[in-house]
Amino acid sequence: MPRPALRSLLPWLAMLLLAAGVAACAVSPVTGERELALITEADELKLGRDNDVEIRKQYGVYDDKALQAYVQQVGERLAAKSHRPRLKYTFTVLDSAEVNAFALPGGYIYVTRGILAHLNSEAELAAVLGHEIGHVTARHAVRQYSAAMAANIGVAVGSILVPELGTRAAQTLVNVIGGALLSGYGREHELEADRLGAEYLARTDYDPQAMIEVIGLLKNQELFEKELAVKEHRKPRVYHGVFATHPSTDQRLQEIVAAAGKVRTVTNGRVERDSYLRRLDGLPYGDSEAQGIRRGHAFYHHGLGFAVRFPEGWQLDNTPERLLARRPDGDALLEMQVTARGNARTPQEYLVVNMQLRDLREARTLKVNALPAYTAVSRMLTPFGLRDTRVAAVFLGNHSFRFFGAARETDGQLERAFLDTVRSLHALRLEERPIARGQRLDVVTTKRGDTFAKLARQTPLQHEPENILRLLNNRYPQGEPAAGELIKVIR
Repeated sequence: MPRPALRSLLPWLAMLLLAAGVAACAVSPVTGERELALITEADELKLGRDNDVEIRKQYGVYDDKALQAYVQQVGERLAAKSHRPRLKYTFTVLDSAEVNAFALPGGYIYVTRGILAHLNSEAELAAVLGHEIGHVTARHAVRQYSAAMAANIGVAVGSILVPELGTRAAQTLVNVIGGALLSGYGREHELEADRLGAEYLARTDYDPQAMIEVIGLLKNQELFEKELAVKEHRKPRVYHGVFATHPSTDQRLQEIVAAAGKVRTVTNGRVERDSYLRRLDGLPYGDSEAQGIRRGHAFYHHGLGFAVRFPEGWQLDNTPERLLARRPDGDALLEMQVTARGNARTPQEYLVVNMQLRDLREARTLKVNALPAYTAVSRMLTPFGLRDTRVAAVFLGNHSFRFFGAARETDGQLERAFLDTVRSLHALRLEERPIARGQRLDVVTTKRGDTFAKLARQTPLQHEPENILRLLNNRYPQGEPAAGELIKVIR
């Protein structure tokens, strides 16, 4: 029997979609009004739970049980006063130098140790957590996904009538969440999260003005990071959340915080500055020893006992799985991974047997600081498509260090950069061990006559030390410390 033309089905399909939409309406926990929700709360919880595994794997969890418990305690206090108090919330400190915080659906909320380093009171921490709780209680991810699907009638109806099209809906949901983690939820939803966060601060006896303070200090960090990125010829690493869509002077934001202040249950809201700062004493600043330390184009890892140098001027990204260096134009990549060498007796055997590379060409043995090494060219799928890729394996102890080099168009310059990088690998030297330990926050009491210029000369920071100290202590761009106050320095 021939299928009817799609045009003749459109009125019926529209009615079906409308009926499905009505059936999919849910009551907003925040407003009490009905809103379109194309996934259930159970789906929302599962989505957060499943992606929590990936977030922890991608960033790593900061190994400090006391600090983790403290952040969880502050978060739970706020969540108990939120519009979804029965939801189980998980607050996690990620082992990342990025200044960032974000939330997954279902109550999974993350702050990096990088953002903790820039905050200066428990009230400011509560402001960040309250904002992210606001995204969860208002179900912003669910609402944006539902709106995206409802706007695309063809896909929405197709997902109902043709099950295999359901993968498009799943991809839409992934795109909504991924976009939110990178760039926030847009001005209206970010403002709503600010309003809810300020309200939760007030309900928990924190000063709602902390919301404006944290937006101001993070906005300064963003401006400085953008200026630094221009100097270093790289993309800025900026926080997407509470200030991405508006400055601290935004009139609507000021009104939101003022309104929250009216419901505060005490005269002077809690700030808890000194007690918060003392908890940060010893917190890693920048890269952590556990994940390895970047210094310019060099990399040092204390636990694995090695150091390596990448091409100068290339952007070096460090993740738990790999080191990835990008040429400034983005058209060439160098990647290094560390794995167990297993039963492989030689680097050549490792490439052929462990990595199953059967088409090795231009192969030869290398001498890398008295370490056994082997390199060759293999045809591989890269971000630039199927390309001839220079590969290498170097043995150090029980580990194999494997390198990949690929480009949009290969040339002799990339070949030299690749081999220079491989040949730079060496066991960590005695004089390099302090570098591999990384830098940490030191919370000190200032003395009369202390200035950030003076304190900057006592830090190991090589670039913009005075500005960095001002940013860490919310004195950017020209403030100075007062005698007898607690501040953060770098050691």
